[in-house]
Parts: sequence; C-alpha cells; structure tokens
Amino acid sequence: MENLFRTFRLLLNNTTTDFIRYLHDQISWNSRLVAILGARGVGKTTLLLQHIKLHDNINETLFVMADDLYFSTNTLYDLALKFYQQGGKKLYIDEIHKYQAWSREIKNIYDQIPELNVIYTGSSILDLEQGGADLSRRKLEYHMTGLSFREYLNIAKNIKLPLHSFEDILSNKIQFPYDKERPLQLFKEYLQQGYYPFFKEDGYYIRLKSVLNQTLENDIPHFAQMNISTAQKLKRLLYIVAQSVPFKPNFSKLSRDLDVNRNFVPDLMFYLEKAGVINQLRNDTKGIKLLGKVDKVYLNNTNLAYAISDTIPDIGNVRETVFFSLMRTTQEVTTSSVADFNIGKYTFEIGGKNKAQKQIEGIENAYVVKDDIEYGYKNIIPLWAFGLTY
Repeated sequence: MENLFRTFRLLLNNTTTDFIRYLHDQISWNSRLVAILGARGVGKTTLLLQHIKLHDNINETLFVMADDLYFSTNTLYDLALKFYQQGGKKLYIDEIHKYQAWSREIKNIYDQIPELNVIYTGSSILDLEQGGADLSRRKLEYHMTGLSFREYLNIAKNIKLPLHSFEDILSNKIQFPYDKERPLQLFKEYLQQGYYPFFKEDGYYIRLKSVLNQTLENDIPHFAQMNISTAQKLKRLLYIVAQSVPFKPNFSKLSRDLDVNRNFVPDLMFYLEKAGVINQLRNDTKGIKLLGKVDKVYLNNTNLAYAISDTIPDIGNVRETVFFSLMRTTQEVTTSSVADFNIGKYTFEIGGKNKAQKQIEGIENAYVVKDDIEYGYKNIIPLWAFGLTY
C-alpha cells in the first residue's frame, strides 16, 4: 500500500492546475459515489488529480489506477477498508474498467463503508458490462467529452473566453478579442488537432490512432463480449463510415459488406457511439430505448476525420461534424426534414461563407451557420461561435 501512496504523490506533483476542464464545476465531488465516464484521451485522469490538488486533504485521500500491480494480489474492497481504517476519507479509482468485477466490489464498499467517498473514472461504455452489480441508485454519473473550441483557445493560446449560453450564440452576443486575435485560423487548427487534451504532445495523430485502436481492439470487445473476428468488423465498419460521413446507414448493405447478420449492425453502431467514436443523428420520435430512428452517422469529432481518412476530409462533412459534436454536449440535437439539424424549436443549415438562405426560407427560428466568417448578423452565425458553449 505504501507504493500506491508513493505513486499517487508522484502523479500529483506532476499535475498542473493551469486550466481546469468545463465539467469540474458541475460535479458533486462530496457525494458518496461519483462516476466520471468518457472516451479514452479526453482528460478524466487529469481532472481527478487536479481536483485532489486544489480541494482535498492529501493525508485523507488516495488515488489509485485500477490496473496497478497491487491488485494482482489484493482486492479493491480490501484496499478501501484498510485505507478507511487508517483515516482515509476519499478514494479515487482511475480507469476502473480495467479491474475485473469492479461493480460488485464498488457496491460492497458503498454499502459496508458508508463514511468513505469513492470517485472513479471509466470508459464511456461501462454500462455495457454484463452481469455486474447495479449501481444506478447509488452513483452520480457524469459524462466527459473532448475539448471545446473555447477550452482549446485557453490551453493552446492562453485566450480566456467566458462561457456563452446557447441563447447568447443565437443572438450573436459573442465575446472575442478581435483586436488581438482572429478566430478563423485558430478554428481550423482546432478542427484538425484540438479536440483531445494531448494535442500539445508530439505525434498527435499517432497517439490518436493508438487511442482509437485500444478502444476498438480492447474496450468494446471486452464489454460487448466479442471475439477477435467480430472486433475486426468494428474497424471495418468505422472505416466505411469515415470514408462517407455523414453516413446514411443502409443496414442490409452493411451486413453484406461486413458479413454479419443484419440485426447485428445496429448493435455495432451503438457500441461505436457509446465508446465515443461516432455520433448518430436521430429524428425526434421516441421509440424503444427512448431513441429515435438513426438518420445519419458522423464521426465523434473532426480530429478523427483527419486522423483516419485516406484523403483530406470533405469540408462540408467537417462543418456538420463539428457542429453536431459541439452541440450534443449541452443540447439534444435531432435531424431536420428541411435543413441539417434541429435543436428544440430551432433549425440550422450549415455551410460556407456563401451559403444562401434558400434552404430555410419561410421557416421560423431558422439559422444559417457559416464557416469562414468572423462576425454574425441577424440569423447568420459563425460556425466557430458554437465552440464557446462549454
């Protein structure tokens, strides 16, 4: 256990608190059981360490990684009990999905050591685990996405912008230091290499492909109990989607291309979505699982498009992808019968600076979202402005 404390202190000493992700202030950190889920690489580990460094009593806190060698001969429950008996009050567990039967032990810790707070991070597909203990009534669950344009500007350029509400954006009430910086080139950089917090490190696309491979080869197959050949079909499906996003799913054709049962294709899509690899755009009708019919499929973010496409991604697809990616973090986005997207009563048509109003003519609460413009006017809004909402 002494080695766990030593590792924890080393990690803490190497953690900076210059910038804290948007989700931090939304989390009820003093709750008895908190789960922070998200795709690989979005910064969950750093968020935990930053919070500990800024807000916790180090002598009453322990941070552990669930795949630490310590757990080859010790259980999570035993660690929690020993830590509590030594005066521990807050136990942080990183990447809990790497620990076998984690949910049952977390339930036992919650039920049998009520004075110990547990905060854990995990893959965004944790709820696909089969046969685990039900923690739904016990935990507060938060979902973490990649960087917004606002967060990217803060980290990469030290440009500190306030949060903008959805209504602020629609009213073109945008605060940006135009006298010092211009947004368009910065937004292009974000589209290519700004979604994941490790963008400052060398070999960004190599790292991103590695994250993607780990998700496709390990995370999804483990939780969905897939064999190796089925896992390979996930990669094939992602490649098909990436070459033609926004992708209109034809499940019959996909089943032939992938050599799987047609009824299994929606499951594969669902796994990719839960893992933060794709986003599925649905209509606003609610069906089984309270999900509408899938109309289009996009990559989760534009960085993935640049990392895995054989050619330079189509700019029209990039624009739609980033709008959907940014907005779905704070809004419910659905398909539109006349334009690209609906958000509640609002309709959005996405395009370049020469995009006309014809598509949304006569439609109430309709907006043209334009790339390659710095300023908005009336119902014309710059695309980059939607990156300021979280």
